[in-house]
Parts: sequence; structure tokens; C-alpha cells
Amino acid sequence: ATDSFLSAASFQETTRVLTDAAIKGKADHLLGLKENVIIGKLIPAGTGMVGFPDDDEAEMEAGVENTGLHEDEPLADAE
Repeated sequence: ATDSFLSAASFQETTRVLTDAAIKGKADHLLGLKENVIIGKLIPAGTGMVGFPDDDEAEMEAGVENTGLHEDEPLADAE
């Protein structure tokens, strides 16, 4: 079972579920995958970590510079 009325409305009687939620003043905290997909937000998946904790230290020891993409750099055209 889920506490999300958006998730419930996606596969049950939509009108009844949404009307009940509105009458009772329910709030959906958007914690699950389905409700985030419904409203077009990023899904709560992954660890949120950019890299592995040991990567930066190992790269520094090896003298490797991280040259990741930046927002202002366009992607190269695929050939």
C-alpha cells in the first residue's frame, strides 16, 4: 500500500481518489517513482553521488585531471 494519492489515482477510480484527497486536504509528498513521473519531475533513483569516494584520491595520486563536461560546453557531434 502507498500513502500517495497520485499513485493510487493512476490505477484506481481516478475521480473518486482525487475528490477524496481534495475533500480531506491530503498532501502528496512525491516520494515514489510513479507520482514523480506523473507530474514530470526527476525520479528518486540512484545514490546522488557524483563519483566514487576513492576516485578523487586515486586520480590525484596518478596526476589525472578530471575533465568532465560543464553546463556551458556543448556535446561533441557523434560520427
